[in-house]
Amino acid sequence: MKTSVFLGLGLFTVLTAACSTIEPGKAPTGNSADHPHVGMWVTADGRIRQELLPNGRYEEERDGRKRAYTGRYTVTGDHIDYVDDTGFTATGDVRDGVLYHEHLVLYRQ
Repeated sequence: MKTSVFLGLGLFTVLTAACSTIEPGKAPTGNSADHPHVGMWVTADGRIRQELLPNGRYEEERDGRKRAYTGRYTVTGDHIDYVDDTGFTATGDVRDGVLYHEHLVLYRQ
């Protein structure tokens, strides 16, 4: 009986430790710095610049205003879910190398 309790606690500890290393808003699994969606995306007129950082965060510059919007993002395939630091949510999809983010069209820089 004591052995099964210790094994159960050991398994619980291992699972808890494994889960605690997963951070919400992380970029895709694997080497996220090499993920094709990580990096700078810019509108054709250059007014909006959105950087998807390898740590699952993003920073958006609008009309020269640095960090106008910041938050976290997650990627599922070519779909991106955004959660702004204020709680606002948005989505985006990458198709043929172009990021369609709500009403914006952004290109890799």
